[in-house]
Amino acid sequence: MHLQNYIFILILLLALGLFVKSSLRLISYLKLAKYTDRFSNLGARLKQTLVVGFGQSKILRDKSAGPIHAMIFWGFLVLMSSAAEMILEGLHEGWSFNFLGPVYSVLTVLTDVFCVLIIIGTFMSLYRRYVKRVKRLQVEGERLEAGLILVTIFLIVSALFVQNGLRQPVFGADFSWAVRPLSGPILGLLSSVLGEGGSAVMFSIAWWMHAVLILGFLNYLPFSKHLHVLTSIPNVFFGPIEPTNALEKIDFEEEGAEKFGIVDFEDFTWKTILDGYTCTHCGRCTSVCPANQTGKVLDPRAIIVAINERTMDKAPLLIKQKNGDQLTAEEQVTFDKKLVGDYVSAEALWACTTCGACMTECPVNIEHVPAIVGMRRSMVMMDSAFTDESALLPDVYGNMETNSVPWGGFGHADRAQWADGLGIKTAAEDSNMEVLFWVGCAGSYDDRSKKISVAFSELMKIAGVEFRILGTEENCNGDVARRTGNEYLAGSLTKTNIETFNKYGIQKIVATCPHCFNTLKNEYPQFGAKFEVVHHTQFIKELIDSGRLKIKKESVSEFTVTYHDSCYLGRYNDEFEAPRATLNSIPGLNVLEPARNSDKGLCCGAGGGRMFMEETVGERVNIVRTNELLETGATTIAVNCPFCTTMITDGVKAADAGDRVAVKDISEILLDSVRSQFVAS
Repeated sequence: MHLQNYIFILILLLALGLFVKSSLRLISYLKLAKYTDRFSNLGARLKQTLVVGFGQSKILRDKSAGPIHAMIFWGFLVLMSSAAEMILEGLHEGWSFNFLGPVYSVLTVLTDVFCVLIIIGTFMSLYRRYVKRVKRLQVEGERLEAGLILVTIFLIVSALFVQNGLRQPVFGADFSWAVRPLSGPILGLLSSVLGEGGSAVMFSIAWWMHAVLILGFLNYLPFSKHLHVLTSIPNVFFGPIEPTNALEKIDFEEEGAEKFGIVDFEDFTWKTILDGYTCTHCGRCTSVCPANQTGKVLDPRAIIVAINERTMDKAPLLIKQKNGDQLTAEEQVTFDKKLVGDYVSAEALWACTTCGACMTECPVNIEHVPAIVGMRRSMVMMDSAFTDESALLPDVYGNMETNSVPWGGFGHADRAQWADGLGIKTAAEDSNMEVLFWVGCAGSYDDRSKKISVAFSELMKIAGVEFRILGTEENCNGDVARRTGNEYLAGSLTKTNIETFNKYGIQKIVATCPHCFNTLKNEYPQFGAKFEVVHHTQFIKELIDSGRLKIKKESVSEFTVTYHDSCYLGRYNDEFEAPRATLNSIPGLNVLEPARNSDKGLCCGAGGGRMFMEETVGERVNIVRTNELLETGATTIAVNCPFCTTMITDGVKAADAGDRVAVKDISEILLDSVRSQFVAS
């Protein structure tokens, strides 16, 4: 061994010691948060890790930045072998992975190739950030740091490329299995200019630069946003393996419970704290957020960053306090700060439509919406704190408690009036049914949505479906209360409805509202419910596929339709095919997709209780979305949700396009076609 080996060993031990200390600090903060089981279904988690984590599937959704980042990520995976080999060589000159034989040849070839690709990738990233100035990358206070990191990556990889290329000229012979197709020829030319002595000095500089920068970068990670280099793969593994469509149930009877919802960082689960560690600050979530894109204060990235900031501020003080140490006056001030108010804006939390676009785009499976709703819960159930825009919610809660409907001016006894004269039976009249039609509040009371209820009922009659409704025994499903933070009210409504379902032995439910559908399907089981739930577009497709609902192939008339994906059917439940299949089954209909569609579709603005709040800041979300739909030139906008129907209809009126563009539910479009065919025949 030489002196430089001893020096390297000393540096290595120091670097690893500091890194372990920093890592244990972060792990101790995770232990302060609530426990959640993220170890179930290991097979699905491993698959998700391979596809999303290593395969970079969500990164590649961005067709411009995606390949650049994937190129750098995959390159670093390959270059990990070079970092390990650097440690071996630092421990003893001449040690390498040459013993791997042909495998080593593959590694050295890939190392050369990915060194070049990463160098290109860093220049492209610098261009996007500082020349092209992509909006989502322009974060105040991060411009210098981001540039330094990219330069550091460039220097690490360049140093590796140089030392690999100079190894043969300096030592006289390369390792027997090493194949260096790029660095060898390029650095061979440089070596001929530098000479033997110059090449040896250049090699030594490159080797030490590579070693010191890697070890320094490793210890920088736990203190920076680039911690995601270490935590992104674990965060993907522990992320939701299904769409995040169910909020955590609160056990109000839990002994010793003193607070409900998220009051401070320790009320989050450890996964949310890990989300904070993992956020790359890339801004993909913010770039698709309908609230942010229409001028609201909500910034999903800033929410996660704020959670991490609060964790870093309070966690060490909480540990110090638990150890019996006295906090200083300054520390006490920090300790007493409020998560909502001092770190996260209440206005931002109320601006969220819970559309889930942020979670769909996040490349590391961060869960923004559950964190936002968790903080809403503490504002509602602990503090009764509402902003100007959310000031109407207490009245909405009152309506739901009194008449089980969010809107005022309606009586519970009127819930089934929409069905008067249609010959539709209630479960109380005859509980022998194939399916229960869950009408929902909008379908029962809103004049426009009642027409959807009638149209879907007529389709079921044509198909010979034995269906029933609950009538006055149906209560609000609780979605609005749950997503605006009033979990107590939501739970009460849920339990009442489940008692009714059990009374009639309900086995299958069909709902025209995606919000009702999602709540009944994914959240009611938390309360012991056991039944199948389908959306009416799925049920219609079943009827068509089974031949019960027959559609003639002959076209009655040609017309164009553009389809708006509702968030709670699409992103929340991964259902994009059934509504389109139904539309495509209608003869003469031509479907025109808007620029943003399927899982990239833009929210209508009504979700998360926003239907019952004011919208006074920036552009109206529904106006922006409607204009996108109108740009297709379609004569009909197809929807699958009563809330979307209202919001898009208002948007069409605002665009003064009501005389040329109709807004219709898919069931109404299909019924019109069926009726036309009956007339034509």
